Amino acid sequence: MQPGLRLETVAVTAGRPDRIIDAPLNPPVVFASTYVGAHDPSTAKIGYGRYGNPTWQALEQAIGALEGGRALTFASGMAAAHAVLELMPPRAVVVIPSTCYLGIADAVDQRAAKYGWQVRRVSVADTMEVLAAAEGADLVWIESPTNPTIDVADLPALGRNLAGEALFVVDSTFATPLLQRPLESGADIVLHSATKLLSGHSDVLLGAVVIRVDHRQTFEALDAIRRSFGAAPGPMEAYLALRGLRTLPLRLAQAQASAQILAERLVGCQQVQRVRFPGLPDDPGHDVAQRTMTGFGSLISIDLEDARTAERFVDGCSLWGFATSLGGVESTLERRRRWGGELLSVPEGLVRMSVGVEHVEDLWADLAQALDQLEQS
Repeated sequence: MQPGLRLETVAVTAGRPDRIIDAPLNPPVVFASTYVGAHDPSTAKIGYGRYGNPTWQALEQAIGALEGGRALTFASGMAAAHAVLELMPPRAVVVIPSTCYLGIADAVDQRAAKYGWQVRRVSVADTMEVLAAAEGADLVWIESPTNPTIDVADLPALGRNLAGEALFVVDSTFATPLLQRPLESGADIVLHSATKLLSGHSDVLLGAVVIRVDHRQTFEALDAIRRSFGAAPGPMEAYLALRGLRTLPLRLAQAQASAQILAERLVGCQQVQRVRFPGLPDDPGHDVAQRTMTGFGSLISIDLEDARTAERFVDGCSLWGFATSLGGVESTLERRRRWGGELLSVPEGLVRMSVGVEHVEDLWADLAQALDQLEQS
């Protein structure tokens, strides 16, 4: 790959086979659990299906190139997250967001109970609070923007102050490498649920971590965990994710532009108590996002009066799909507190909205009529 390419070009070109006459332009799917062996295992490039596969290696090359590090893919985003948590010793001090993806909060709490971890919860938007909690910590885990409250962390400020201290991990699922590149801000590891925006078509379960190039021991440790736990991705999932990644710049540009329009219109709706979107000038995360990111993303959360109102709103939409995942070409939404394990810091009436690539006026018309129904009943 040529040096100095823009990220939009890298998304299309990285992870391709060598250009040889009559060779495929795209990396093919390699369905293999077993490879021809060698008497000296150290001379084999793969060795066994749990250790490597050309299809997921191509995807790792592409994700690594986009983030500026070395990538490892996993069977799901949670498999990737658990691999990172596995790096922590007993009685570790772990800093996590007070509001984050419920799966991460649960995973940390379970390990804290089992291994005697001390867990410190912070608002990622409060840089000084994060840094104070990071004193003596083994792991600082930041989500930005957060799921589902869309809070934004000042990653460069955190990176400057955490360098050489705790392991600094950033879940950048909502931003993707196109909107922020945490390794350049000082993070040690970037995590993605590639199920979502990276693959973009709601047909893949897959996770990825990207490690700084100079952190060889961390890379090898995570690779060993993946091998030992058997958390490797399937080749078809890797193929689909790589195919989806090729259009990430186009999909994200369309969805992000629509999200801005929708957020601005939602602010004027009487039924909506709050719109959470960093593209709005009065959003608490606007200034930090404007300074540290190259865009505001395609996720919006709105606060409605209560759980019943939120559920009526969701049921009133017909174009927007009622679904728990996000980042696909189709627009989806859900009331997050419908999940029993959702954090209490998430309001009962919060609806998370993932903007897809449909025409923005069609998306708005559907939202508007659902909101109007709230007034009529």
